[in-house]
Amino acid sequence: MNDWEERYQQGDTGWDRGSSSPALYTWLDSGALKPCRILIPGCGLGHEVVTLARLGYDVTAVDIAPSATKHLQQKLADTGVTATVICDDLFNYQSATPFDAIYEQTCLCAIQPEQRSEYEACVRRWLKPGGELFALFMQTDSEGGPPFHCDLQQMRQLFNSDDWLWPNHEPIRVPRKSGRFEMGTILSRR
Repeated sequence: MNDWEERYQQGDTGWDRGSSSPALYTWLDSGALKPCRILIPGCGLGHEVVTLARLGYDVTAVDIAPSATKHLQQKLADTGVTATVICDDLFNYQSATPFDAIYEQTCLCAIQPEQRSEYEACVRRWLKPGGELFALFMQTDSEGGPPFHCDLQQMRQLFNSDDWLWPNHEPIRVPRKSGRFEMGTILSRR
């Protein structure tokens, strides 16, 4: 059993806010995130998966924890909507067709920092050219993790300008119950 599965089984899911992120609603309400084929890596209990599926998005969700994906599948069935739910290590995940968009929240901050370059390469591979990455970068201002701090300067280096177009405006600030916060921005794959 992996560490994430143990955490779900023990109810140690402090990262889960119990509903979709306010950032998702901001992007939906503004029209920035339009109906499309979208991937949610590290989906956890899948609040955003259900929200987007209800709105008619073609959603694929990946998580390593069987308890989380089983919970999400039941929630989708109870809600009467569909999404593709895959239980796998996201570094193993392959898609025959690139996605229009990726919603990244609490996945990057959960993986070991030395895996970030590999994760960025996966995201780039999963996303079609011109596709958009709706990213929430966790701000912990502390050492260690998870969650690991996602310094914005480091994120600009990771998602560099050779492969990614960053917006000219400041990211949105999304508070968390823990006192931490996320910085939300939309990157376009070149």
